Amino acid sequence: MLLCSEQAVKSFVSYEVHAFYYPWYASESFNGEWSHWNHKTIPHWTPSINKQYPQKQHKPPEDIAAKYYPSLGPYASNDPSVIRDHMKQCISAGIGTLSVSWYPPNTKDDNAILFVDDFIPLILDIANEFQEKICFHLEPYPNRSAASVRNDIEYLITKYGSHPAFYRYEGKPLVYIYDSYNVPSSEWRELLAPDGKITIRNTPLDVIAIGLYVERGDNSKLSSGYFDGFYTYFAAQNFVYGSTSRNWREMKNAAKQNPRLRFFIPSVGPGYDDTVVRPWNFRNTKDRLGGNYYRQMWADALQLQPEIVSITSFNEWHEGTQIEKAVQKEGYSDYGSDPEFYLKLTREIIENSKK
Repeated sequence: MLLCSEQAVKSFVSYEVHAFYYPWYASESFNGEWSHWNHKTIPHWTPSINKQYPQKQHKPPEDIAAKYYPSLGPYASNDPSVIRDHMKQCISAGIGTLSVSWYPPNTKDDNAILFVDDFIPLILDIANEFQEKICFHLEPYPNRSAASVRNDIEYLITKYGSHPAFYRYEGKPLVYIYDSYNVPSSEWRELLAPDGKITIRNTPLDVIAIGLYVERGDNSKLSSGYFDGFYTYFAAQNFVYGSTSRNWREMKNAAKQNPRLRFFIPSVGPGYDDTVVRPWNFRNTKDRLGGNYYRQMWADALQLQPEIVSITSFNEWHEGTQIEKAVQKEGYSDYGSDPEFYLKLTREIIENSKK
C-alpha cells in the first residue's frame, strides 16, 4: 500500500529507519550483460579449505547468486521502473530512508559493471516522488584515506546536498563509513576533530560520521577518530562482537560515557545465508525462523531506544539478508507464501514502536 499525501506518509513512515540499499545489479536485457546476479564463488583464504569448494559462476536468469529469488526477477539497478518499485516497497514497509552503497565517480566494486554515481540523480529523483530519503553508505576502495573521504563528502554535499531527497538528521547529512577500521584513528582525527588539519567540523562539509563497530573495544578507536557514532551492519548474530545483540547494551553504555559517540545505530536483519557465494561460510548461516529471527533483533534494538535503527538489508541478495519481495522458486530457499512478508513485518514493527 502506498499513501500519497505527505501527512499520510509521515504518519507511519520513520525516516530514522535506514535500510542498506545495493544498486550494483545489472541485467542482460537492460544493460546488455549480467552483473552480480552471476557472481562467482569467493575463494577461501586458506588453500586447503578452498580446494573443497570448486569455483562456480552463476548463470542467470534461472541460476542467480542468491539463496532466494526476487519477485522482480534478476533486475537492473539503474532501470527506472525497478527503482520506482523499490521505493514503493520501502514506503509501504515504513522505511523512510535508504542508505545507498556508494563509490566515487568512475569507481565500482570488482563484480560490478555499473558506476553507481552515474545514476544517483535518478535514484534521488524517484525517491523524492515517494517522499523517500537517501543517505550514503561509503564503500571502501583502493588507497582510501581520511583525505579521500573528505573529497567524497565534499562531492556528495556539493552535487546532491540541495536535492529534497537528500537525508539530513537535525540539519546535518549522515554518512555510514563501511570498513572504517582500515584507516587509522589518528588519520580520521585529522578529518573529524574540530582542530584536525583537514577538518570538516564547523564547515559546510560537516556531517554525522558513523563508523563500523566490529570487535569489542572498537568504541575507543572510533572515539579517538572523533566519529559521531557507530553502526553494527552485520545481520549474523555471533559473527562478530558488534553484530551480536546481547552485546549491544554494553556497547551503548560505553558510547554514553563518551560525549563524542552520540549515535549507537544497531543493524537488524532477517537472517543470513551467503553460501551461494561463500560455500565455506555455512557456520554463519542464520535461519530466518519464519520471521522470528528478525523480530528478535528488532526487539533487542528497540529496548535500547536508539535514535536510528538500520536494516541489513533491503536487497543484499548474495548474503540472504534482503527484505525485498521474493517469490517461491524451485532450487531456492523457502521465503514463505507471501512475497511481501518481511516488508509487512517491518511496517508492523515500526508502527508498534511508535505507540
